Amino acid sequence: MTRRTVGVAMNGVTGRMGYRQHLVRSLLAIREQGGLDLGDGQVVWPEPLLVGRNEAKLRAMAERHGLSRWTTSLDDALADPDVEVYFDAQVTSARQSAVRRAIAAGKHVYCEKPTAVDLNGALELARLARAAGVKNGVVQDKLFLPGLRKLKRLVDGGFFGRILSVRGEFGYWVFEGDWQEAQRPSWNYRAEDGGGITMDMFPHWEYVLHELFGPVRSVQALVTTHLPVRWDERGRQYAATADDAAYGTFELEGGIVAQINSSWSVRVDRDELVEFQVDGTHGSAVAGLRQCRVQHRSTTPKPVWNPDLPATESFRDQWSVVPDNAGFDNGFRAQWELFLRHVVLDEPWSWDLLAGARGVQLAQLGLESSATGRRLNVPALEEIR
Repeated sequence: MTRRTVGVAMNGVTGRMGYRQHLVRSLLAIREQGGLDLGDGQVVWPEPLLVGRNEAKLRAMAERHGLSRWTTSLDDALADPDVEVYFDAQVTSARQSAVRRAIAAGKHVYCEKPTAVDLNGALELARLARAAGVKNGVVQDKLFLPGLRKLKRLVDGGFFGRILSVRGEFGYWVFEGDWQEAQRPSWNYRAEDGGGITMDMFPHWEYVLHELFGPVRSVQALVTTHLPVRWDERGRQYAATADDAAYGTFELEGGIVAQINSSWSVRVDRDELVEFQVDGTHGSAVAGLRQCRVQHRSTTPKPVWNPDLPATESFRDQWSVVPDNAGFDNGFRAQWELFLRHVVLDEPWSWDLLAGARGVQLAQLGLESSATGRRLNVPALEEIR
């Protein structure tokens, strides 16, 4: 067995997502299993180079995990000949410049979304990567969730018949930070720092809808800031200038209607933090992070509306659970493995920077729709290159 080492400069790993999901649960997990077996006598061994601004945090993180390579200089990381891949999990406002520099240095690029603060910036990165001939990818982790993989299995198997609608609910209560510590960094609630739930979540909804049901052709959204005042990590009060809730209606190719609510100002009364209900002529399904339940038309009961009598049936008990029928790895790790295979073996890959630009486009149009009160068409990016 031949070991193929792939150096990965990881920028932004001192943040929660970059550290937990991408470093610990993805690259380090791959190393713990002995590397990524390509099945051709090669094993890919990812070698992280930690990049960030805080020297103390980087040193402590490297020591904690037995890593020897870290730097506070992005230029030094990109000049390192052993680095083949640049990964970015920084705040959104810093991503475009760093990814542009990585492309110029000839590195393959893999990054979190959104890829830029606006569509022009996202398209610029896609064009630069194409011109440079570097492989590139954008994290689209929701596609690898067990619940959505089961949902995709139902779609591919024709379970729904003609799909009519998709309804999604996402979110939870993020504490303001005064009497209980907030679960998310304060920059998420400052527009000037690239925060806002629309720019955070609409890119997710774009690829989920696109991959499972079809391209989004129009959007109408209402975006708001329910909690205008919050407290930061140091206990200081600040104005929340970014949106913390977005209510969107999307028309998909073929006439499917999708409605998705996203909120950091909602208390959870559902089985999982995100749930999608899909209704079709032959059946319906409700999918969350891990579970998926179905109701076929042959077993659909005939409820009768009678507000004068209490309900005597349990509607949830009328649904069946979709079995796993397979093992499901961490979604971030699963996509990392596919990207590493793409880098080493040039295997097919569709989640590139252009796909990431579609997410930025939908978020930007959602914000514009809310500001103008209009439903907006979503042109195919191939038409506006």
